[in-house]
Amino acid sequence: MIIRIVKMTFIPENVNEFLKVFNDAKNKILNCEGCKHVELLRDSERPGVLFTYSHWESPEHLEKYRNSELFKTTWEKTKMLFAEKAEAWSLSQM
Repeated sequence: MIIRIVKMTFIPENVNEFLKVFNDAKNKILNCEGCKHVELLRDSERPGVLFTYSHWESPEHLEKYRNSELFKTTWEKTKMLFAEKAEAWSLSQM
């Protein structure tokens, strides 16, 4: 299993717009082959910093999603709301 964490720092006034984008996409992402879990987390000290936390059956499932039209359109809407470039990590459980 792969755990994917993406840190996103938003322009403060854009957070609510991102929440709409995420809520529109969440169930579609969960329906992607190999996706087992998706959630959104917020930094407790910096409300403009949010993280997506997702579980994927394999690196191949994650890559298939990252190459999908769903990812491309969601990411296009999201990245224009950033204050900083996003950071991402793919992790495996030990």
